[in-house]
Amino acid sequence: MSLIRRLVSGAEDFPAALELLLRYDTDDDSAVDQVAAAILRDVKARGDPAVLEYTQRFDHHGSTLAALEIPAAELHAALAALPGAQRAALEEAAARIVAYHEHQRTPSWRYTEADGTELGQQVTPLDRVGLYVPGGKAAYPSSLLMNALPARVAGVGEIVLVTPTPGGAKNPLVLAAAAIAGVDRVIAIGGAQAVGALAYGTQSIPAVDKIVGPGNAYVAAAKRRVFGVVGIDMIAGPSEILVISDGSAAPDWVAMDLFSQAEHDEVAQAILLCPDRAYLDAVERSLERLLPSLPREAIIRASLMHRCALIEVEDLAAACALANQIAPEHLELSVQDPEALLPRIRHAGAIFMGIFSSEALGDYCAGPNHVLPTARTARFSSPLGVYDFQKRSNIVKVSRAGAQTLGRVARELALGEGLQAHAGAAAMRLDPAPDNSRGK
Repeated sequence: MSLIRRLVSGAEDFPAALELLLRYDTDDDSAVDQVAAAILRDVKARGDPAVLEYTQRFDHHGSTLAALEIPAAELHAALAALPGAQRAALEEAAARIVAYHEHQRTPSWRYTEADGTELGQQVTPLDRVGLYVPGGKAAYPSSLLMNALPARVAGVGEIVLVTPTPGGAKNPLVLAAAAIAGVDRVIAIGGAQAVGALAYGTQSIPAVDKIVGPGNAYVAAAKRRVFGVVGIDMIAGPSEILVISDGSAAPDWVAMDLFSQAEHDEVAQAILLCPDRAYLDAVERSLERLLPSLPREAIIRASLMHRCALIEVEDLAAACALANQIAPEHLELSVQDPEALLPRIRHAGAIFMGIFSSEALGDYCAGPNHVLPTARTARFSSPLGVYDFQKRSNIVKVSRAGAQTLGRVARELALGEGLQAHAGAAAMRLDPAPDNSRGK
């Protein structure tokens, strides 16, 4: 059986084959959703005792909720204990993430009309944000940095980190990253109970305004359910990479880039588009030769066989059109002249330009955020950024002269909608006051 499917975009059966390839059920499992809903109700009703009970049941530790809070001194001790190269890498990544996101700051603004009326927006940061970071055996310090640092750049008042520690095992990389990011509180809880605590607040955990960060199916289901009580970043699907190649990169490079997303899990997706059939053959040989050397071979193999493909396209223009249809999380323009293709790209979470721009660099340290829209949601959504931790209030400061013009317009529109009080409020400010009988 072939390691990865081969498709030809001009084939008669290609549309159906592509639909099958891209199909992914984003509806949460009903059993998972029911469990998450029950936990959320319990946490909302009982607070700390419920959170502690679920932590003891699922993570098998925690005598009190207070004991689950990790003090700042422990975070900084974890940072100090890291090997020098590892600490330097975390700090360099953090500095680059901050530098990039500082360009995203949106200032408040106003403009003044000829009659003196002032209009604009006041941009303010969120007061408190909750950050979920998987813990235990899984270590995602890069995800912590990508979520916490934009919030810090935005000026969020308090960042509360929750991270599960099964059996009490704390991940030193996560703790060190929390120290670097300047997280305000770290609580060793996870699962739907942690989402509930952040959304509703408990006796010892403050309610937040927004919850961000990745998690398992129960965390995703809980985030979906608390949306509206709090904001959330997104409900992320499996990782994706789409590579458009003109055959100029070494086949091994492209093969490893495909592996870099396939290794996340068995339903991750990796697709290569190229007009050169011989190059696709070469990449397929690289995939087969390199795969046995990777520790996550079984996961990658399952991903390649079920949700990945090498697709022969007519030309690079056709590849760009297909990329827009797919709307991938990560798009590599692995070509000699990526600038020529960029204007053709409309839908992608992140675009990596040229053969040296490996997606893996974006995951860790290039600077742009790696929290990206998946499952074709790049058609209408954007990467996580500073703007996700800010809100905007419209400013309306009407002058006396402006009230004469706007008042007449508003009065007529309000009467047309049958809202007499609106019309009256606008008309009362007209000078001199007209006959307000229609507005009463």
